[in-house]
Amino acid sequence: MKFFNKILVCAGLIACVTSCKKNALDENPPAILTADNLFVDYNGFQNAINGLYYQVRRYRAGITTADPSNDMTSEVTVEGVDNSYSNYPGSPGTVYNNWGAANNAAFIQYSQLWAYFYQTINAANTIIGRVPLNTTMTGDQKNQTLAEARLIRAWCYRHLTFLFGDVPLTLTETTGANFKTDFSRAKVADVQAAMEADWLFAEANLPVTNTNDGKVIKGTAQHYLAELYLTQGNFTKAKDYATRVTTNTAYALINNRYGANAKNPGTAFTDMFLDGNSDRSQGNTEALWVLQNELNVTGGEGNNIMRRYWVNRYYSLTVKGTDGKSASPFLPSADFGGRGIGRIGPTKWALSIYDPTDDRGSDYAWRFSYTINNPAGIPKGYTLGQVVPVDRTSNEKLSNPNWPSTRKWDYTSPLDVNNSSSYNDQILIRAGEDYLFLAEADLGLGDLAGAATAINALRTRAHAPLITASQITLDFILDERSRELFSEEDRRYTLLRTKTWLTRTKLHNVISGNLIQPRDQLLPIPQSVIDANISAVLPQNPGY
Repeated sequence: MKFFNKILVCAGLIACVTSCKKNALDENPPAILTADNLFVDYNGFQNAINGLYYQVRRYRAGITTADPSNDMTSEVTVEGVDNSYSNYPGSPGTVYNNWGAANNAAFIQYSQLWAYFYQTINAANTIIGRVPLNTTMTGDQKNQTLAEARLIRAWCYRHLTFLFGDVPLTLTETTGANFKTDFSRAKVADVQAAMEADWLFAEANLPVTNTNDGKVIKGTAQHYLAELYLTQGNFTKAKDYATRVTTNTAYALINNRYGANAKNPGTAFTDMFLDGNSDRSQGNTEALWVLQNELNVTGGEGNNIMRRYWVNRYYSLTVKGTDGKSASPFLPSADFGGRGIGRIGPTKWALSIYDPTDDRGSDYAWRFSYTINNPAGIPKGYTLGQVVPVDRTSNEKLSNPNWPSTRKWDYTSPLDVNNSSSYNDQILIRAGEDYLFLAEADLGLGDLAGAATAINALRTRAHAPLITASQITLDFILDERSRELFSEEDRRYTLLRTKTWLTRTKLHNVISGNLIQPRDQLLPIPQSVIDANISAVLPQNPGY
């Protein structure tokens, strides 16, 4: 079920709830949306909450408002790591290939990221601060509203601390009356304490499931608490919260084929990523948070550009015929994922770590070949409909359309295969990752058998060979995370919290591995932010 009706456009939400004050003018025209006439009842607060969900959806859309098909917000979290790289020279992602001087405080994507997260935080703070003042909502309505806003606020701080380290911590609404120019950077531990409090409140007040597919649920909070405690090295608490997800039958792994495509060739693992299968109401019990997107819905249009970034540029491939002449045999097609631009690609290592029987490394999960579909571009010696494999043995290289790509984000409307945006619902987090959290916690507690059991739950589903306790190491768990969660997880964060980003990226990424340095583990505080903090010094991260 979509939840777009009555949704607010995020820019309007932020502008209204952070700056419109009743004392600014004597008049208060009822047709103009302001904070004071929005937050009058439960429906008004729900409209504001929907605005927060819109902000979260921007994480997989464009961060640049002038051209939302470029500069994907989440790009920084998945490039320049052990399992993926920027495959598109000239894009902002090349910073995460080159590092060095390119990674600097003036890079515009950093200031855009900073603004995006703090805008969302301030919108959440506005809701959180006004809920207690409302006299029309019930206690349950207030707690539900607070739980959603606080979960999303903590989600923003999760990103900020992983990206920048110590960051300003603000838990109250910023208005013209209390606007600050003397921010200081709170220690990561203090920010994490606020995140923990927010997620604990959310866990206590969110339902186990929800008939509205776009809403966060109890398992969402438990998932992020498990990750937080792993980050802090508190393996006992991490195991507790991961177990709350993995033992809850409402969050059961998808172990059997389901959905409209169940009778066609495929796998239980890949069914989750097909259009029409992502939501809990569609049978995906594993989903803990699904981003809702819709085309041409009044007041609620939402899109993502995951396909644009992850589907390769197969339509630019040429194939040499038996006469020595090359032709272009592939046209953009919905069967191939539409028109992608391949801005992000897997490293050779990421493609090499699957067992032959592992569904997660199969043709249903990866695009290893294309079928000739261009009647005007058939090379001599080939036929229409012939399958042509792509290269999967060379090292990764820049601007390479002849390279596999993940099929998790393939969906495009067959009515417009050239559209840069996609409008399908997409899993943001799922219970499968909590089995990996559990394995990591068990490793930290010395329970190698428990870790193997957790991982084998995923490997059983994927038809991969089962493992024994003797095979459990941190590197094996990180390898398994790549097999299970490639392009889903914020891989940079995973490697940073396990203190393996430098070593594993150097070992497995031939593009950026030799260029990264210790300072790159934290990004620079945007220079524009430092310059705007005119009443106090906002220290820069070391090395910048």
